[in-house]
Amino acid sequence: MSFDYDLYVIGGGSGGVRAARIAAGEHGARVALAEEYRLGGTCVIRGCVPKKLMVFASDFGAQIEDAAAYGWKVTQSGFDWPAFRARLDAELDRLEAAYRRTLDNAGVTVHSARAVIEDPHTVRLDTGERFTARHILIATGGRPFVPEIARKAGVLTSNEVFKLDRLPQRALIVGGGYIACEFACILNGLGVAVTQFYRGEQILRGFDGEARGLIAEHMRDAGIDLHVGCDVAEISRDGDTWRVVTTDGRDGEFDCVIYATGRKPNSDGLGLEALGVELGRNGQIVVDEWSQTAVPSIYAVGDVTDRVNLTPVAIREGHAFADTVFGARPWKVDHSLVASAVFTQPEMGSIGLTEEAARDRGPIEVYETTFRPMKTAFAGQSDRAMMKLIVCADTRRVLGCHIVAPEAGEMIQLVAIAIGMGATKEDFDRTIAVHPVMSEELVTMRKPVRTA
Repeated sequence: MSFDYDLYVIGGGSGGVRAARIAAGEHGARVALAEEYRLGGTCVIRGCVPKKLMVFASDFGAQIEDAAAYGWKVTQSGFDWPAFRARLDAELDRLEAAYRRTLDNAGVTVHSARAVIEDPHTVRLDTGERFTARHILIATGGRPFVPEIARKAGVLTSNEVFKLDRLPQRALIVGGGYIACEFACILNGLGVAVTQFYRGEQILRGFDGEARGLIAEHMRDAGIDLHVGCDVAEISRDGDTWRVVTTDGRDGEFDCVIYATGRKPNSDGLGLEALGVELGRNGQIVVDEWSQTAVPSIYAVGDVTDRVNLTPVAIREGHAFADTVFGARPWKVDHSLVASAVFTQPEMGSIGLTEEAARDRGPIEVYETTFRPMKTAFAGQSDRAMMKLIVCADTRRVLGCHIVAPEAGEMIQLVAIAIGMGATKEDFDRTIAVHPVMSEELVTMRKPVRTA
């Protein structure tokens, strides 16, 4: 059977673009890609990249204050949101254009349209065009989930924060995951009075317990009005003001309400169920270790599969798919050991098992230290950093590392290499410290603080 393309990719985010580029540019496949919004996906257009730029912007206020302790005569005149927004928009336009050039240079045909799957080898666009392909890859990502009560009130999500015309004076963040906590810190750093509600007992569920607690402490010390064990019971809007009543009886008025209460895979309306593609409870596309669905010609990568919802994972999955299917170089992505960073203030970096999870697997030793970072301690700040290693008592392998500190994301990337190679505690001990840096604490902890 003759096909229009060897591969048709639905979704122009990080995973889909990588798969298309490798399949076409390195393996010579005939590839087309459909994207209904903007190339770059969640990460580039409404996620990681604009968020990290906002993190940088929000941190300058504290840096300006600290600079005075170092002898600099500086003054603050307030944050200019419109000026930042204009520069941010220009940067995202530049990145999107770079993505498009990458696809063009690889020979990928891009269709700016929504696509659905009619049969295992046919894609139909909302323009009315139909194309056939030997293989179809779904890389449509995910979207914010908003409960019905909040959706009716017209609340915002992380998608809309980057498009605000002006910063609110009072903002409510609902949620306790990394997106909620990051935006709480960002807006607080930009001068917004931030309240945060989370229904669980502690923010950042799934991360190390002590690291979560220290982040929560820092957030409260920075002025964020953080409440756990608390959810929204009623919400209404009157003009530009939202009135919120919580499950524990408190109420408040806000200029902006942002929900960050989880995400759902973008699998709706693609025609998958009729084809026999299995969907999970959350709407995720069920795939095997090769990213293949129950329909042999249809694959899926990235957040739409709800495996590990991180941009570098989607990129790796897309690359593995292209090499396997078109490059005669089969390989699978290992999802068992993935480092992550939470861009709160301070940051948190994590790799491997938490102390809680490691305890359930066998005897462990916990090495930990907390200290005041030199840079901010000199400026009279009371913030604390934490370094923590989880070690298997039998094999001496380092099972996990958790860092709460400025630039924790940069540190955890390098620690992940060592842990991925199976480094033992003695390997860390043999490493001579670099002084004076925060990360030297990772190789100077000699005695465990506790065993379990």
